[in-house]
Amino acid sequence: MDVDLIFKIAAVGILVSVLNILLQRSGRDEQALMTTITALVVVLMIVVQKISELFVTIKNLFGL
Repeated sequence: MDVDLIFKIAAVGILVSVLNILLQRSGRDEQALMTTITALVVVLMIVVQKISELFVTIKNLFGL
C-alpha cells in the first residue's frame, strides 16, 4: 500500500474538518454539510481507483 494515499486521505480529512468547523460557526450549516459530502465523494473516488488498480493487477497476475 502506498503511504502517499494515506497522507492524501488524512489531508482531505483535516482540511474538511477545519472548513466544517469554520462554516458551522459562521452559521452556514448547509455549506458545511455540502463540503463534507463533497470530500467524502472525492475520497471514495480515490479509493475506488486504487481498488480498480488492484483488480487489474490481480487479473494480470493470474492471467485472466
